[in-house]
Amino acid sequence: MSGNSLLDRLPQLPLILAGPIVRRVESHRVTVWVALQRPSLVTLKVYSTQDGAGLVIDRQIFQGSQQTISLGKYLYLVAVTAKPIQSEGLDAEKIYAYDLDFGSAEGSLISPSVNPHPISYFDHKLPTFATTPINPNHLRIVHGSCRKPHGSGRDALSMLDLLIEENAYQPSLRPQQLFLTGDQIYGDDVANPLLYLATEIGDTLLGWVEQLPFQRSSDSETIYKEARNLLPGQRSDLVRDYGGFTAMLPNQPDKAKSHLLSFGEYVAMYLLVWSPILWPQEFPQIPDRLLSAMGDAKDKAAKIWQEEVFALGNFCTHLPRVRRVLANVPTYMIFDDHDVSDDCYLNQQWCLRVFGKPLGRRVVQNAVLAYAICQGWGNTPEQFELGKIGNKLLDATVKWSQSQGSDESDWQAIAHYLSMPKIDPKTGLPLFRSDGDVFILDSDALDEGNYLSWNYHLVDRCFEVLVLDTRTWRGYPLIDEANSQEVNQVENLDDVSDRLPILLSPTAFDTQIRQCLARTQNSGIPITIIVLPTNIESLWLIDVIQQWHLSKGRVFESDVGDAWNLNKKGFSQLLATLFEQRDRIVVFSGDIHYSSAVRINYWAKTSDNIQSSKILAQLTSSALKNAEQKTYIINTKVKALAPELPQDWAGWYGIPKLVEIQTIQERVKVVDVPILEEPPVIKQIRSHWSNGNIAWEITVSDREQFPDWRYRIEWMRRQPAKESVRQKSDLLVKEMQTADHKRWKNLQKLVSWLWRNRWLQDGEEAIGYSNFSLVSFIWSEATDGDKIVVQDVYWRSPWQHKYIVYSRYYVSLKLDNPPPQIREISQFKLP
Repeated sequence: MSGNSLLDRLPQLPLILAGPIVRRVESHRVTVWVALQRPSLVTLKVYSTQDGAGLVIDRQIFQGSQQTISLGKYLYLVAVTAKPIQSEGLDAEKIYAYDLDFGSAEGSLISPSVNPHPISYFDHKLPTFATTPINPNHLRIVHGSCRKPHGSGRDALSMLDLLIEENAYQPSLRPQQLFLTGDQIYGDDVANPLLYLATEIGDTLLGWVEQLPFQRSSDSETIYKEARNLLPGQRSDLVRDYGGFTAMLPNQPDKAKSHLLSFGEYVAMYLLVWSPILWPQEFPQIPDRLLSAMGDAKDKAAKIWQEEVFALGNFCTHLPRVRRVLANVPTYMIFDDHDVSDDCYLNQQWCLRVFGKPLGRRVVQNAVLAYAICQGWGNTPEQFELGKIGNKLLDATVKWSQSQGSDESDWQAIAHYLSMPKIDPKTGLPLFRSDGDVFILDSDALDEGNYLSWNYHLVDRCFEVLVLDTRTWRGYPLIDEANSQEVNQVENLDDVSDRLPILLSPTAFDTQIRQCLARTQNSGIPITIIVLPTNIESLWLIDVIQQWHLSKGRVFESDVGDAWNLNKKGFSQLLATLFEQRDRIVVFSGDIHYSSAVRINYWAKTSDNIQSSKILAQLTSSALKNAEQKTYIINTKVKALAPELPQDWAGWYGIPKLVEIQTIQERVKVVDVPILEEPPVIKQIRSHWSNGNIAWEITVSDREQFPDWRYRIEWMRRQPAKESVRQKSDLLVKEMQTADHKRWKNLQKLVSWLWRNRWLQDGEEAIGYSNFSLVSFIWSEATDGDKIVVQDVYWRSPWQHKYIVYSRYYVSLKLDNPPPQIREISQFKLP
């Protein structure tokens, strides 16, 4: 990018390249993350405001300083934590302001040379945040997932800025926390111009160029290449053949055509999606060397480049508002697949494919390292304190970067701290270790019992949040059934089965759920929230597609293996574990590019044979920016032609099985999973013909053998959309005017009018436009029936573009009475 290169632009850019992002906020600790172009001792100061309303700065109450870490010549990062100056902590339901001091030569957040753009909602120009309440009725939490810069739809995070602006003075109405529940960046699905920009930014900020290892097979020579010589739009075959990645395997090579590879590219992507500072005024034209590489397809390549430039221009336009959101709401994040690559840790075969290749291992470690520094540090700052393992990771990263990536010992230290899997020197494949009845990836850090955790537990005044890691702690099958081979003996990847993983291994169930819930069992906290990157329950059509792909062995299509309800054992274990110590659970999930609300009634036998009642509310919010044509359709009344019907399921504690049931009074039809092979003990079986099929009627020996637990799944209907906020002019995105568009302009107007009319668009179940969700509660301590969780989903109206609308879901948390006991079970199957 000669003439408009980052190196030429850096002297004119402010000190702050990205941030500030206010991260973890607790009563006696506040952490803020920031990225700078020069080193600094950063001091975080937190101020109270008069009457807790944010308008007038009162006095300083917190302070903390920390030196930035050097990731490169022009890149310095820090997550600085402030603590009370005396003993005074943060009060509930108040607005606090904060400032960052970078030394006398630099100034603070209100200095133009540090930060030329407004990041405050107040005249004092300082960013603020609202603390959580004691009363659950005043709790306001926002969540959302899947934000792809060139994805379809409008960036919902910029819409959130308008909502905060409207309620900036009211701590009980403005969001007190924001949870980004997956795919904060897309490491695999990158627009060609954005990769071109990220490569240059990464190399420039680091001040050195990473050497990436390429080796086609274990007995072939390893050669090294630089990311800047691996052109945008040309990486699909490279990452498949040399990295083992699977993003392009379902016949979608465009999904990995510009896959991120280097550490610099991954870090640059975070800076680009969170801040407008590093974006150029204009994108360059498609490079000549890329056109030359395309040959006869150069016209198509030029068209794709221009379309993606247009989409990225719209995305960049909204970034000042996104930056202000992140500076003013405590933000929590989760580890998900696209932060590395699509299908990351999906199944056993993915692990063997990717970790079995030098490039695959290198790219995963680059991505996870970038995640640790840009996301994990702010989630759990205590892991990065002096002497802790996170701090050792930071030290090793600084040394590795100072050696310009040449120090292998530092690179191995980083791998150790990130719990990268051990590699078998004979086969070059990753090693596994047993964990109960499954295998997990093995690492030296597990031997020491000292490793960085991506899961965490947030305990607040009236609620707690458990953020789970369902990627690195998956349980894989012990034995390949087809060949009776243990995983660590596999030498040919074609011999590896694609059986479904369990999304949490037995150890993970214990450490991430049981132990966390036990710590707060008697705390009196009324609300427990679980954050998952994938849904517990999905649309029936998605289940059908995934089951079909699984039956055909197409495990890298439609995220087969990411769904909890596809693995019946893991699904039932999750529910049982969550309800061991809690009667009510609220789940935040994303990943699937639509929003919805689901209620699960759960009944289980206690030790004295009494049926206890539990409730789980699944609140899904996706995508922040990655809507698709298929999700637009489910947004409409067309979806009402195939509504989500209630489901009834039953199971046994002693049998890791789950059966779908249809209950008519006291008779139950078993639809799924044979039960003839194992207990319950069968007393009598008789068969007869029923509608051309053999019907097996099973009588169980005694009452104790009937299902130990049952649950019912119900999809909530959303209320009609209501107007919320009138959009500002900078949120009205321009449509790309191509020659084809102009030619069919009148027809498109007619089709657009038919498609965008409100009657069709305002459906009843899911919301498929880019959106975010605001969660609140109606909570009565006196009346059990008056406990309700409310999800307001905000999205840009397709029938009135000047307005952001919201649609409301109510999910009752009332503990319903258990259904009648099952007396008779019938199973119907084809002869």
